[in-house]
Amino acid sequence: MLDWTLLRSFLAVVDAGSLSAAADRLGLVQPTVGRHIRELEETLDTPLFRRQPRGLEPTPAALDLVEDARRMGEAALALERKASGTGDRLAGTVRVTASRMVATYLLPDIVAALHVEEPDVDIEIVASDETQNLLRRDADIALRMYEPRQPQLIRRRIGDLPLAVYASPAYLARRGTPARLTDLLEHDIIGLDRADDLLQGFARAGLPVPREWFPIRCDDHVVGWQMVIAGAGIGFVQVPIAEAEPRVVRLPVEDIGFALPLWLAYHEDLKPSRRIRFVADRLADGLARRIKTRKAT
Repeated sequence: MLDWTLLRSFLAVVDAGSLSAAADRLGLVQPTVGRHIRELEETLDTPLFRRQPRGLEPTPAALDLVEDARRMGEAALALERKASGTGDRLAGTVRVTASRMVATYLLPDIVAALHVEEPDVDIEIVASDETQNLLRRDADIALRMYEPRQPQLIRRRIGDLPLAVYASPAYLARRGTPARLTDLLEHDIIGLDRADDLLQGFARAGLPVPREWFPIRCDDHVVGWQMVIAGAGIGFVQVPIAEAEPRVVRLPVEDIGFALPLWLAYHEDLKPSRRIRFVADRLADGLARRIKTRKAT
Protein backbone atom coordinates (compact mmCIF):
# COMPACT_ATOMS: atom_id res chain seq x y z
CA MET A 1 0.00 0.00 0.00
CA LEU A 2 1.39 3.37 -1.03
CA ASP A 3 1.06 6.20 1.46
CA TRP A 4 -1.17 8.93 -0.02
CA THR A 5 0.89 11.59 1.77
CA LEU A 6 3.93 10.56 -0.27
CA LEU A 7 1.96 10.49 -3.51
CA ARG A 8 0.50 13.92 -2.81
CA SER A 9 4.00 15.37 -2.46
CA PHE A 10 5.05 13.47 -5.60
CA LEU A 11 2.23 15.04 -7.65
CA ALA A 12 2.99 18.50 -6.26
CA VAL A 13 6.63 18.21 -7.38
CA VAL A 14 5.56 16.96 -10.81
CA ASP A 15 3.21 19.92 -11.24
CA ALA A 16 5.40 22.60 -9.62
CA GLY A 17 8.78 21.46 -10.94
CA SER A 18 10.73 21.91 -7.70
CA LEU A 19 10.69 20.93 -4.04
CA SER A 20 10.32 24.52 -2.82
CA ALA A 21 7.39 25.33 -5.12
CA ALA A 22 5.71 22.04 -4.18
CA ALA A 23 6.19 22.81 -0.48
CA ASP A 24 4.56 26.23 -0.92
CA ARG A 25 1.62 24.63 -2.70
CA LEU A 26 1.12 22.03 0.02
CA GLY A 27 1.76 24.32 2.98
CA LEU A 28 4.80 22.27 4.02
CA VAL A 29 8.53 22.96 4.29
CA GLN A 30 10.97 21.90 1.60
CA PRO A 31 12.83 19.24 3.70
CA THR A 32 9.52 17.48 4.39
CA VAL A 33 8.65 17.26 0.70
CA GLY A 34 12.18 16.08 -0.06
CA ARG A 35 11.83 13.35 2.58
CA HIS A 36 8.52 12.25 1.08
CA ILE A 37 10.10 11.89 -2.36
CA ARG A 38 13.01 9.87 -0.95
CA GLU A 39 10.64 7.57 0.95
CA LEU A 40 8.55 7.01 -2.17
CA GLU A 41 11.66 6.26 -4.24
CA GLU A 42 12.81 3.77 -1.60
CA THR A 43 9.39 2.12 -1.50
CA LEU A 44 9.26 1.80 -5.29
CA ASP A 45 13.01 1.11 -5.56
CA THR A 46 13.37 3.49 -8.49
CA PRO A 47 14.44 7.13 -8.99
CA LEU A 48 11.54 9.47 -9.76
CA PHE A 49 13.25 12.77 -10.58
CA ARG A 50 16.40 14.06 -12.25
CA ARG A 51 17.93 17.38 -11.23
CA GLN A 52 18.01 19.91 -14.07
CA PRO A 53 19.17 23.56 -14.14
CA ARG A 54 15.55 24.74 -13.98
CA GLY A 55 14.31 22.24 -11.39
CA LEU A 56 13.34 18.59 -11.14
CA GLU A 57 12.39 16.55 -14.21
CA PRO A 58 10.25 13.39 -13.76
CA THR A 59 11.85 10.15 -14.90
CA PRO A 60 9.95 7.78 -17.24
CA ALA A 61 9.07 5.69 -14.17
CA ALA A 62 7.56 8.77 -12.51
CA LEU A 63 5.53 9.68 -15.58
CA ASP A 64 4.07 6.17 -15.58
CA LEU A 65 2.73 6.82 -12.07
CA VAL A 66 1.19 10.25 -12.63
CA GLU A 67 -2.27 9.33 -13.95
CA ASP A 68 -2.82 6.58 -11.36
CA ALA A 69 -1.67 8.92 -8.60
CA ARG A 70 -4.06 11.64 -9.80
CA ARG A 71 -6.99 9.22 -9.74
CA MET A 72 -6.03 8.19 -6.22
CA GLY A 73 -5.80 11.86 -5.25
CA GLU A 74 -9.25 12.65 -6.67
CA ALA A 75 -10.73 9.77 -4.67
CA ALA A 76 -8.96 10.93 -1.50
CA LEU A 77 -10.18 14.51 -1.94
CA ALA A 78 -13.74 13.36 -2.59
CA LEU A 79 -13.62 11.31 0.62
CA GLU A 80 -12.23 14.30 2.52
CA ARG A 81 -14.94 16.63 1.17
CA LYS A 82 -17.71 14.23 2.12
CA ALA A 83 -16.22 13.69 5.57
CA SER A 84 -15.96 17.48 6.06
CA GLY A 85 -19.53 17.93 4.95
CA THR A 86 -21.03 15.61 7.56
CA GLY A 87 -20.16 17.81 10.54
CA ASP A 88 -23.27 18.99 12.38
CA ARG A 89 -21.54 21.34 14.84
CA LEU A 90 -20.87 25.02 14.26
CA ALA A 91 -17.17 24.52 14.90
CA GLY A 92 -14.07 23.88 12.87
CA THR A 93 -12.19 25.60 10.07
CA VAL A 94 -13.56 27.15 6.89
CA ARG A 95 -11.08 28.27 4.23
CA VAL A 96 -12.28 31.23 2.15
CA THR A 97 -10.60 32.59 -0.98
CA ALA A 98 -11.27 36.05 -2.38
CA SER A 99 -9.56 38.64 -4.54
CA ARG A 100 -7.04 40.90 -2.82
CA MET A 101 -9.37 43.90 -3.03
CA VAL A 102 -12.40 42.07 -1.62
CA ALA A 103 -10.35 40.35 1.09
CA THR A 104 -8.65 43.60 2.12
CA TYR A 105 -11.51 46.08 1.99
CA LEU A 106 -14.84 44.20 2.14
CA LEU A 107 -14.32 41.07 4.24
CA PRO A 108 -12.77 42.31 7.53
CA ASP A 109 -15.97 43.75 9.06
CA ILE A 110 -18.00 40.72 7.94
CA VAL A 111 -15.50 38.20 9.29
CA ALA A 112 -15.19 40.12 12.56
CA ALA A 113 -18.97 39.96 13.09
CA LEU A 114 -18.98 36.29 12.11
CA HIS A 115 -16.28 35.52 14.68
CA VAL A 116 -18.21 37.30 17.44
CA GLU A 117 -21.34 35.34 16.55
CA GLU A 118 -19.64 31.91 16.36
CA PRO A 119 -16.15 32.01 17.94
CA ASP A 120 -15.67 28.25 17.46
CA VAL A 121 -15.66 28.65 13.68
CA ASP A 122 -12.12 29.39 12.47
CA ILE A 123 -11.73 31.33 9.22
CA GLU A 124 -8.70 30.95 6.95
CA ILE A 125 -8.56 33.63 4.25
CA VAL A 126 -6.67 33.14 0.99
CA ALA A 127 -6.30 36.65 -0.45
CA SER A 128 -5.31 36.03 -4.06
CA ASP A 129 -6.27 37.15 -7.55
CA GLU A 130 -5.40 33.67 -8.80
CA THR A 131 -8.23 31.15 -9.01
CA GLN A 132 -8.13 28.59 -6.20
CA ASN A 133 -9.37 25.11 -7.14
CA LEU A 134 -12.46 24.21 -5.10
CA LEU A 135 -12.51 20.70 -6.55
CA ARG A 136 -9.01 20.13 -5.21
CA ARG A 137 -9.89 21.71 -1.82
CA ASP A 138 -7.54 24.67 -2.20
CA ALA A 139 -10.41 26.45 -0.44
CA ASP A 140 -13.86 25.58 0.92
CA ILE A 141 -15.65 28.75 -0.22
CA ALA A 142 -14.67 31.04 -3.10
CA LEU A 143 -15.72 34.62 -3.81
CA ARG A 144 -15.17 35.15 -7.52
CA MET A 145 -15.55 37.97 -10.03
CA TYR A 146 -17.01 35.64 -12.66
CA GLU A 147 -19.66 32.95 -12.77
CA PRO A 148 -18.26 29.54 -11.71
CA ARG A 149 -19.05 26.92 -14.34
CA GLN A 150 -18.17 23.57 -12.74
CA PRO A 151 -21.36 21.51 -12.28
CA GLN A 152 -20.12 20.20 -8.91
CA LEU A 153 -20.26 23.67 -7.37
CA ILE A 154 -23.12 25.29 -5.49
CA ARG A 155 -23.07 28.93 -6.55
CA ARG A 156 -24.84 32.12 -5.53
CA ARG A 157 -24.72 35.49 -7.24
CA ILE A 158 -24.29 38.16 -4.59
CA GLY A 159 -24.50 41.22 -6.83
CA ASP A 160 -22.41 43.52 -8.98
CA LEU A 161 -19.44 45.67 -8.03
CA PRO A 162 -19.63 48.68 -10.39
CA LEU A 163 -16.44 50.49 -11.32
CA ALA A 164 -16.06 54.27 -11.34
CA VAL A 165 -13.22 56.75 -11.80
CA TYR A 166 -11.46 58.18 -8.73
CA ALA A 167 -8.54 60.47 -7.90
CA SER A 168 -7.14 62.30 -4.90
CA PRO A 169 -7.75 66.04 -4.39
CA ALA A 170 -3.99 66.58 -4.60
CA TYR A 171 -3.83 65.03 -8.06
CA LEU A 172 -6.85 67.07 -9.27
CA ALA A 173 -5.36 70.29 -7.92
CA ARG A 174 -2.20 69.57 -9.88
CA ARG A 175 -3.68 68.29 -13.15
CA GLY A 176 -7.31 69.42 -13.28
CA THR A 177 -10.54 67.41 -13.26
CA PRO A 178 -11.53 65.41 -16.35
CA ALA A 179 -15.22 65.71 -17.22
CA ARG A 180 -15.48 63.20 -20.09
CA LEU A 181 -14.06 59.79 -20.76
CA THR A 182 -11.96 61.17 -23.61
CA ASP A 183 -10.41 63.68 -21.19
CA LEU A 184 -8.66 60.78 -19.49
CA LEU A 185 -6.29 60.59 -22.43
CA GLU A 186 -4.68 63.78 -21.10
CA HIS A 187 -4.19 62.37 -17.60
CA ASP A 188 -2.06 59.84 -15.73
CA ILE A 189 -4.00 56.59 -15.34
CA ILE A 190 -2.84 53.86 -12.97
CA GLY A 191 -2.60 50.79 -15.22
CA LEU A 192 -1.96 47.07 -15.09
CA ASP A 193 1.39 45.47 -15.84
CA ARG A 194 0.85 42.10 -17.52
CA ALA A 195 -2.93 41.80 -17.25
CA ASP A 196 -4.81 43.34 -20.18
CA ASP A 197 -8.24 43.98 -18.59
CA LEU A 198 -7.79 47.77 -18.61
CA LEU A 199 -6.41 47.78 -22.16
CA GLN A 200 -9.49 45.89 -23.32
CA GLY A 201 -11.77 48.29 -21.43
CA PHE A 202 -10.24 51.32 -23.10
CA ALA A 203 -10.47 49.59 -26.49
CA ARG A 204 -14.17 48.81 -25.95
CA ALA A 205 -14.73 52.50 -25.14
CA GLY A 206 -13.16 53.45 -28.47
CA LEU A 207 -9.93 54.66 -26.85
CA PRO A 208 -7.25 52.10 -27.76
CA VAL A 209 -3.99 52.80 -25.95
CA PRO A 210 -0.73 50.86 -25.66
CA ARG A 211 0.37 49.42 -22.34
CA GLU A 212 3.22 51.92 -22.14
CA TRP A 213 0.71 54.79 -22.08
CA PHE A 214 0.00 54.05 -18.41
CA PRO A 215 2.82 55.78 -16.46
CA ILE A 216 2.47 53.50 -13.40
CA ARG A 217 1.60 49.83 -13.86
CA CYS A 218 0.99 47.07 -11.31
CA ASP A 219 -1.11 43.90 -11.46
CA ASP A 220 -1.77 44.03 -7.71
CA HIS A 221 -5.03 45.97 -7.45
CA VAL A 222 -4.45 46.85 -3.79
CA VAL A 223 -1.15 48.51 -4.69
CA GLY A 224 -2.77 50.31 -7.61
CA TRP A 225 -5.52 51.62 -5.32
CA GLN A 226 -2.95 52.93 -2.86
CA MET A 227 -1.27 54.74 -5.76
CA VAL A 228 -4.57 56.49 -6.51
CA ILE A 229 -4.97 57.48 -2.84
CA ALA A 230 -1.40 58.83 -2.81
CA GLY A 231 -2.12 61.10 -5.78
CA ALA A 232 0.00 59.27 -8.34
CA GLY A 233 -2.82 59.12 -10.87
CA ILE A 234 -6.43 58.31 -11.67
CA GLY A 235 -7.84 54.84 -11.12
CA PHE A 236 -10.84 52.67 -11.99
CA VAL A 237 -12.01 51.29 -8.66
CA GLN A 238 -14.89 49.22 -7.30
CA VAL A 239 -17.48 51.71 -6.02
CA PRO A 240 -18.29 49.97 -2.68
CA ILE A 241 -14.60 50.12 -1.81
CA ALA A 242 -13.81 53.61 -3.11
CA GLU A 243 -16.83 55.28 -1.51
CA ALA A 244 -15.53 54.24 1.92
CA GLU A 245 -12.24 56.08 1.35
CA PRO A 246 -12.38 59.80 2.33
CA ARG A 247 -9.03 60.60 0.67
CA VAL A 248 -10.38 60.32 -2.88
CA VAL A 249 -13.24 61.82 -4.86
CA ARG A 250 -15.36 60.34 -7.61
CA LEU A 251 -14.85 62.09 -10.93
CA PRO A 252 -17.75 63.39 -13.05
CA VAL A 253 -16.85 61.10 -15.93
CA GLU A 254 -19.84 59.53 -17.69
CA ASP A 255 -20.80 56.03 -16.67
CA ILE A 256 -18.14 53.66 -17.92
CA GLY A 257 -20.77 50.92 -18.01
CA PHE A 258 -18.67 48.20 -16.43
CA ALA A 259 -19.25 46.15 -13.28
CA LEU A 260 -17.69 43.06 -11.78
CA PRO A 261 -20.14 40.27 -10.91
CA LEU A 262 -19.57 38.84 -7.43
CA TRP A 263 -20.29 35.13 -6.96
CA LEU A 264 -19.98 32.79 -3.99
CA ALA A 265 -19.33 29.10 -4.59
CA TYR A 266 -18.53 25.91 -2.69
CA HIS A 267 -18.44 22.20 -3.51
CA GLU A 268 -21.73 20.31 -3.39
CA ASP A 269 -20.13 17.68 -1.12
CA LEU A 270 -19.87 20.38 1.57
CA LYS A 271 -23.57 21.26 1.50
CA PRO A 272 -24.43 19.06 4.55
CA SER A 273 -21.88 20.97 6.70
CA ARG A 274 -23.54 23.49 9.01
CA ARG A 275 -20.36 25.55 9.36
CA ILE A 276 -19.93 25.82 5.57
CA ARG A 277 -23.53 26.94 5.12
CA PHE A 278 -23.24 29.31 8.08
CA VAL A 279 -20.11 31.02 6.75
CA ALA A 280 -21.47 31.11 3.18
CA ASP A 281 -24.71 32.73 4.34
CA ARG A 282 -22.95 35.33 6.49
CA LEU A 283 -20.52 36.23 3.71
CA ALA A 284 -23.25 36.51 1.10
CA ASP A 285 -25.55 38.58 3.33
CA GLY A 286 -22.77 40.88 4.53
CA LEU A 287 -21.40 41.51 1.05
CA ALA A 288 -24.88 42.10 -0.39
CA ARG A 289 -25.57 44.72 2.31
CA ARG A 290 -22.19 46.38 1.70
CA ILE A 291 -22.85 46.63 -2.02
CA LYS A 292 -26.41 47.93 -1.52
CA THR A 293 -25.33 50.48 1.09
CA ARG A 294 -22.58 51.91 -1.07
CA LYS A 295 -24.88 52.12 -4.08
CA ALA A 296 -27.38 54.07 -2.02
CA THR A 297 -24.76 56.63 -0.99
